[in-house]
Amino acid sequence: MSAKLAERTAARPGVIRRIRLAIADGLILTRRNLLHYVRVPTLLVFSTVQPVMFVLLFRFVFGGSIGRALPPGLNYVSYLMPGIFVQTSIFGATATGVGLAEDLGKGIIDRFRSLPMARSAVLAGRTTADLFRNLVVVLLMTSVGYLVGFRFQAGILFAVLAVLLAIGVGWTFSWISATIGLLLKDVESVQAASFVWIFPLTFASSVFVPVDTMPGWLQVWAKADPVSVWANTLRSFTLPGDPQTLNLGSSRLALALQSGLWVAAILAVFVPLAIRAYRRTG
Repeated sequence: MSAKLAERTAARPGVIRRIRLAIADGLILTRRNLLHYVRVPTLLVFSTVQPVMFVLLFRFVFGGSIGRALPPGLNYVSYLMPGIFVQTSIFGATATGVGLAEDLGKGIIDRFRSLPMARSAVLAGRTTADLFRNLVVVLLMTSVGYLVGFRFQAGILFAVLAVLLAIGVGWTFSWISATIGLLLKDVESVQAASFVWIFPLTFASSVFVPVDTMPGWLQVWAKADPVSVWANTLRSFTLPGDPQTLNLGSSRLALALQSGLWVAAILAVFVPLAIRAYRRTG
């Protein structure tokens, strides 16, 4: 037994040291999960193909008709891309549940349990790796957006805030996906179940079209949908002027606060649920 392993198993360390060891274990598993994307680059390639197709479809096929419903002076690509950033991050979050289900099926998580490592490291490593993956995809989608006419018009600070919010939404949904992956434990079931809850959240929202163009009964859902709040917040970060004049519903500060509250509420529910589901897999 190595000296490091003996140190980990000989005595129960103090609180500070346990936290440091847990962070170190989480970083090791984050690296392990990121290396998987390096060794299987098609996972990253195909995760960018779908959002690019959405951009091209809505920008050049549906954009002409949808753009007529927007406030004067607001072109459709400026409205579309913030929604695409949110949708891309949420769709990318499904990789968390799929990855955990795959590790469970292969017995890898059982091997992790046999090692003297923090149990929190498995979930932390997976969600953190997928956060970095979402960052890469969002930056790639930003480049695609610039090619089709999108621009950050509110300044560099708000551009950075927009990217951070987009990947923060993806990280938040990674915990929902982790819970589903750990409960279902089967890769195909996780993939099928993911789209059952993702599609109503993303398509019945303001991601692609203004909410006021929808039927009255659907507007009730779309306005309460957190995806609409996040998409409108990103628009307020990417567009100049007062968001209320752009029919985004609230001021930039109010939208940012609503976005933060939704993120905090979802994490408060699904982080404990994911941890509980992980403990029950043993």
